[in-house]
Amino acid sequence: MTSTAPVQLDTGWPPPPFHAPSPAVTGTDGVRRFEGLTYATSPGYRPRLLDIHVPPAAGPVPAVVWIHGGGWLEGDRRYPPPTVPVELLHGAVLGAGLALVCVDYRHSLEAPFPAQLHDVKAAVRYVRHHAAPLGIDPDRIGAWGESAGGHLAALTGLVRADTHGAGLEGAEGVREGSSAVRAVVDWYGVSDIEPFLVHAMPSSPGEGSYPNPVHALLGGPEAERRERARGASPVTYAADGGAPPFLLVHGREDAVVPYEQSEALARVLSDAGGEVTLRPVEGADHIFLGSAEVPAIVAHSVDFLRRHLTA
Repeated sequence: MTSTAPVQLDTGWPPPPFHAPSPAVTGTDGVRRFEGLTYATSPGYRPRLLDIHVPPAAGPVPAVVWIHGGGWLEGDRRYPPPTVPVELLHGAVLGAGLALVCVDYRHSLEAPFPAQLHDVKAAVRYVRHHAAPLGIDPDRIGAWGESAGGHLAALTGLVRADTHGAGLEGAEGVREGSSAVRAVVDWYGVSDIEPFLVHAMPSSPGEGSYPNPVHALLGGPEAERRERARGASPVTYAADGGAPPFLLVHGREDAVVPYEQSEALARVLSDAGGEVTLRPVEGADHIFLGSAEVPAIVAHSVDFLRRHLTA
C-alpha cells in the first residue's frame, strides 16, 4: 500500500522554466519517491527530468546526485551500467541514510557541451531550491557519476561561477542559488579530452554508424575542437584549488577510457592541495567488466559520500 504527501505546487501563467515537486509516493519501505520531476525546460528540447528517492528520517538528509553514462550520446537516469544492479545502487545509497537524485541531461546530438554540464548544475540548484519539501539538507549534496557521468560529476565539483565565470554555470531551470557539491565520486570518467582528438574513443560494438562521442560532445568544426576540448576537461580546472574531496575508481584494463585518465586527474588535484583517493580495479575493463569487486566498489563509494556529507 502506498500513500501520498501533498507538496505545494507553483501556480500562475506563464509557467516557470521548471516545476515544483509533485506529491511523493511513499512505499511500504518508508522511502518517499518523486518520479519524473521537471527541473529545466528549453524551447525545442525535451524537458529535463529527475527522480528523487528519500529514505525515512526524522529530519533533512544529505543527497547524492547520480549522473548516468553513455558516451554523452545516450543513457537514462533510471539505469546504472549493466554491471551494477539498480537494487544494489539504490539500496546502498538509501541504506546509508542518503537521498538519491537520478538526473537526465541533454545528449550531445541534442546540444553540444556545455549543455550537459548546464543541466547537471541546474539539477543541483533545483534540489537545493526545493530542499525543504523534498526533505533534503541543501548544504549537504554530493555528485556521483559513471563514464560520461563521471566526467560531468568531476566538472560539477570543479567548475565554480566565482572562479570560472557564468559560461559553464548555465541559466537553465532555477537560476538562483549555488550548484556546488561537497564531495565527488567519479567512476572511470574522462579527465582530459584532448588525447581523444588524436586517438578516437572506441564506438559501440556492432554500430558502424555510431558517432564519434568526443566530436559529438564538442561540436563545431575540427579546427576549434582543441580549444573546446580544454574547456570541457576536468584537469583544466583541477589545478585552481578549492575542489571538494574526490574518489576516483577506474579499471586498470579499461579499453574505452584509459586508467591513466584518472591518474592524471588525481595527480593534478593532489598537487593543488586537494583531498583525492584513487582506487584502481585490477583486471577490470570499462564499467568494471571482468571484476568481482562491484559490490565492494559500490560500498566504498557510498561510504565515501556518507562520511563527507554527514561530517
